[in-house]
Amino acid sequence: MSVTRRRTLRAIATTQFMLLPLGTLGQELRSDPAVPWAAAPMAATHPDPRIRALSWAVLAPNPHNRQPWIAELPAAAPDTVVLRCDLDRRLPVTDRFDRQITIGLGAFVELFRMAAAAQGFGLEMTPFPEGEPQPRLDGRPVARLRLVPGGFADPLFAQASTRRSVKRPFAMDRPVPEAALAALAAAVMPPSQFGGTVDQARVAALRDLAWRAWQIEATTPAAHQESVALMRLGRDAVAAQPDGISLYGPGLEEAVAAGQLTQAAMLPGRPGYDMMVQRYRAMLAATPAFLWTTTPGNGRTEQLQAGRDWLRLNLAATAAGLCLHPVSQALQEYPEMDGPYRQAQAELGAGGVVQMLARLGYGPAVLPTPRWPAASRIRAA
Repeated sequence: MSVTRRRTLRAIATTQFMLLPLGTLGQELRSDPAVPWAAAPMAATHPDPRIRALSWAVLAPNPHNRQPWIAELPAAAPDTVVLRCDLDRRLPVTDRFDRQITIGLGAFVELFRMAAAAQGFGLEMTPFPEGEPQPRLDGRPVARLRLVPGGFADPLFAQASTRRSVKRPFAMDRPVPEAALAALAAAVMPPSQFGGTVDQARVAALRDLAWRAWQIEATTPAAHQESVALMRLGRDAVAAQPDGISLYGPGLEEAVAAGQLTQAAMLPGRPGYDMMVQRYRAMLAATPAFLWTTTPGNGRTEQLQAGRDWLRLNLAATAAGLCLHPVSQALQEYPEMDGPYRQAQAELGAGGVVQMLARLGYGPAVLPTPRWPAASRIRAA
């Protein structure tokens, strides 16, 4: 057995059987930021069904990969998880009302539900049991999750280990069929609504909207700096802190080692910034279809439901061989984004509130996004 294989198995074992204090990890777990993706299916041997489900839930998509979840395991309720938001992992500039963070927490809830159902458990989910916090999230629970007998496996769960957010150009010579949109629409749960288009005139208009919104974020100093501060540059940085925006791999490692790829280099007027602009422009141009979701209103429970829908859409797209990439800059609620925000809501909202906007198409295979191990996001209560 190779040294790498032995190290991975030891890390997986540690993830499964230890409840570490929040934010602390052994050096073994830091060695490979993709370990949690391998750990999830292997957690099936853990005696606590909550841990088994949580090992999957931490793989849920979430804004800027902040992984904002804290899962409390009450000693007095061995069938229950109390989900809270890690308030230090919010995005106060671009997500100043914590709408996107709440959506990420909703994706966590849905993947937890699916993983529990695969074990034969149902889920009683009570959203915001101590009230909906406004205008931002606070220390109150986001949801109480209680396992009960009688769950039924969800076929979408089969895609959980291969789901990816593909931030790459999509194939423009391979149109997305209309039938694929209908299949994706079936993954969204009422009262949420699905929208999508492969009409090239409308797709071009949405590409323009997404590009203008991205430019606003990239040229608004506080908004851009929020992203730059979360960039993990090089494999060592990613392994030490596997959240945020990960930039590592062949070519990038050499640039980091030479001091060419730094956070300072990603600021306007610097080479890294110009490279980022060119990359994003090309990526958006290679978008053959868009999809979006709406909810009737914008309450916290509806935002949580939008996250559950987003997780299901990701899995349904994976099952169809399609790739998703969220481009929700136009949905962000800070003053500089007001124009694109109003346009997106007017053109896509249909009387509701647009919660997610994404590119859709056929793209390349990509590596899984780094994750903190499940054990690091769990605490006793």
